[in-house]
Amino acid sequence: MATAALRIASMAALLLAPAASAQVLGADAAACTGGQGPAIQASVLGLKDRKGTLKLELYPANEDDFLAGDKALLAAGKTFRRITVAASAAATPVICLRVPRPGRYALFLGHDRDGKNKFNFWSDGAGFPGNGKLGRSRPKLVEALIDVGPGVTTTSIRVQYLRGLGGFAPLE
Repeated sequence: MATAALRIASMAALLLAPAASAQVLGADAAACTGGQGPAIQASVLGLKDRKGTLKLELYPANEDDFLAGDKALLAAGKTFRRITVAASAAATPVICLRVPRPGRYALFLGHDRDGKNKFNFWSDGAGFPGNGKLGRSRPKLVEALIDVGPGVTTTSIRVQYLRGLGGFAPLE
């Protein structure tokens, strides 16, 4: 019984952790590769294709500020940070994002497939650490929450795309 549980835990760790040889992407990569933290290392799963860019965005962990405009957040002195990278050819792109201090934040991953730097409902993808199906409604804050410690916090985000009348869902 304990052996089966150990095997399951080992498999889960392998699925959540990026491969040791995976290149960490983004301007903050050194914070993750050097273990400097506090930082988030996000493995991106389920990309539709390798077109456009991936952006990882950090927001305050409250309803009013979640997915608010970056200019408004920064003007108010609130937490906002964005890392944008080319959609990598890697099987599982890994993006690093520094955070100002350990704590709870909201995290959004966008796949801007058309390169217009504005979310296109019809073609772009979105994902959050909670990995729950987004459907047709505005994403819930609880799906985006992540607790970041003093080191490097790892997470996996499965990107979702519009899938007919059911709204956004993973491709698989």
